[in-house]
Amino acid sequence: MSEPVGEGTEHTSGAVRADVIQLDQSTSAARYESRRPTLGQDDADGKAGRFWSWRRIPAAVVAAVLLGAAALLLYDVAAVRADHPAMYWRRWLADQLATEPLDNTWVLVGSGVAAALGLWLIVLALTPGLREVLSMRRGPARVRAGLDREAAALILRDRALEVSGVQSVRVRARRSKVRVRALSHFRELDDVRADLDAALGTGIGELGLVKPPALSVHVRRPKKKG
Repeated sequence: MSEPVGEGTEHTSGAVRADVIQLDQSTSAARYESRRPTLGQDDADGKAGRFWSWRRIPAAVVAAVLLGAAALLLYDVAAVRADHPAMYWRRWLADQLATEPLDNTWVLVGSGVAAALGLWLIVLALTPGLREVLSMRRGPARVRAGLDREAAALILRDRALEVSGVQSVRVRARRSKVRVRALSHFRELDDVRADLDAALGTGIGELGLVKPPALSVHVRRPKKKG
């Protein structure tokens, strides 16, 4: 298979002029629902969830910080119980909490930072992540599979290049929409756009995604020199 292409990657068949302007343009936007085989009820209803990220780095950082803070506090409490003075940082922190007014700028800034970090951790815990992976329907073997958005863009780009009149094409695959921008050097733009709609609509259906994205196609002419 040809080399993978990410979002916004452009592939050109034949000579393509770099200086392109929108002289003529034909645009379409439609939503295509994929053909679904007879599977289980969950799959038939499109309820297969997204893949969840492990998020090992944030979890490791939070665990290390909490472990270090807890160990330091436990050591200081044990030292006080053994008739040793409390650490300077704990005496200073207790003094600041007892004497510093709540409307102090640094108190407000510190509270805002702590709240933002806490909200960020909650969002990470409640969201699946892995936005680059599109969930696919489960087959008879009940194997859960995912398709990378770059791979989906590559497949649809190759299918678009098979349409007569398409000189070059750029495909951006998002979770909710696939955007296609093509250059056509012959044939009527409406005819090229219609063929692209049909070919890419079929291609999206054959990807086997749980939630097929919408399709937006833009066709235009390359700039004429001279």
